[in-house]
Amino acid sequence: YRLFNDRILNLFSTLLAILWLSSRGLTTLNRIGSMAGTAMFLMSILFIILAVTAPLMVKGVHVATPDMGDIHTYLPKFDLNYFTTISMLVFAVGGAEKISPYVNNTKHAAKEFPTGMLVLAGMVAFCALLGSFGMGMLFNSNHIPTDLMANGPYTAFAMLGSYYHVGNIFVILYAIANALASISALAFSIDAPLKMLLSDADPHFIPKKLSHLNKKGTPINGYWLTGILVSLLIIVPALGIGNMNELYKWLLNLNSVVMPLRYLWVFLAYYLLNKHLEKFQAEYMFVKNKHVGMIIGGWCFLFTALACLLGMLPKINCLNDPGTWWFQMGLNIITPVIFLALGLILPFIARRDEARLL
Repeated sequence: YRLFNDRILNLFSTLLAILWLSSRGLTTLNRIGSMAGTAMFLMSILFIILAVTAPLMVKGVHVATPDMGDIHTYLPKFDLNYFTTISMLVFAVGGAEKISPYVNNTKHAAKEFPTGMLVLAGMVAFCALLGSFGMGMLFNSNHIPTDLMANGPYTAFAMLGSYYHVGNIFVILYAIANALASISALAFSIDAPLKMLLSDADPHFIPKKLSHLNKKGTPINGYWLTGILVSLLIIVPALGIGNMNELYKWLLNLNSVVMPLRYLWVFLAYYLLNKHLEKFQAEYMFVKNKHVGMIIGGWCFLFTALACLLGMLPKINCLNDPGTWWFQMGLNIITPVIFLALGLILPFIARRDEARLL
């Protein structure tokens, strides 16, 4: 438990450091993001090349997953376990929307933003598909290590370093790149939603105190609120999940539920906007046909809602550890409800503040 408590303390220290970096403004985020994005993309390409060529170039190295040339190896087993992971897939392909608040910072937004989205989607698909193939060559997909979700990349690069006789150099390089990427991703994850919510906030719905900006143009009180919520999200589960690896996996699974739930409002808004398309003029349009837009918006809404509901089921065996299963299940339901309640409470607080000023 001493080690576990030390790691919780490290999580808090990291959270505070990232909150501070995020509050430094867009220039700092751009610098970190540029370095992180380039480093992680290069490390992804390096991993793909080394993992795929290892069985061919290094004597004694064999493909870990059997029958990788058979199409059936890549087909999933369609059971309840599989369907509970669909939310993770939605979570994995999401995230690009985080840069939407910065669209107006580009020189030619109408051209550069859609192009950037297409390039980003292509890079993610390329790295994800070939990266998964490379992982299959290093790890037997029928016997996946229990800590693969948390330590898989480090274990993989350690294996590659051993194969190519370069020691831990790949692990060190990946650790640096991953640290930059994690800082950048978390910083943008904090900064972008707060800017969307608070930068042009209607005082009738958002309390003025939350919209207060510091010298860097950052909604600093929004950062304090984020810090408090994330701290509670770490402390409360830690009381019932005593294993750091299990805590990490649960937090990742919770993210795959809570984060896609936000998209439901986006898809609902997109559906309603298409329903009344004649009343709006938009610079960015996915499809111009009103009815096609409504079908796409409705399908995305229903698919994401189903994925989130299934994702609430814990990814552990209930029979082996029913106490932890029900604890995680309860948190998976309560956490989104609390966040939704917070969103509903803020307008009441804002209106009360307005009434006091009158």
